[in-house]
Amino acid sequence: MAEKKKALLLRIPPDLWESLNRWAKHELRSVNAQIEYVLREAVRKRTGQRPPQPPPAAVPEPQQPQPPKSQS
Repeated sequence: MAEKKKALLLRIPPDLWESLNRWAKHELRSVNAQIEYVLREAVRKRTGQRPPQPPPAAVPEPQQPQPPKSQS
């Protein structure tokens, strides 16, 4: 089942909106997702929680250097 999110009306000054909008575009997020990200990070830092770690399968393995091919 999908997570039910609480709707919230947020009033912010236009200059803050523009800053969030530019930041969100740079991070390839919507403004709503950017605000949620900023709030989650602030709560995480305030409560001292560690950031979530990606699952081991998501971390790419380092590539081994290939031996040079001998020329014949």
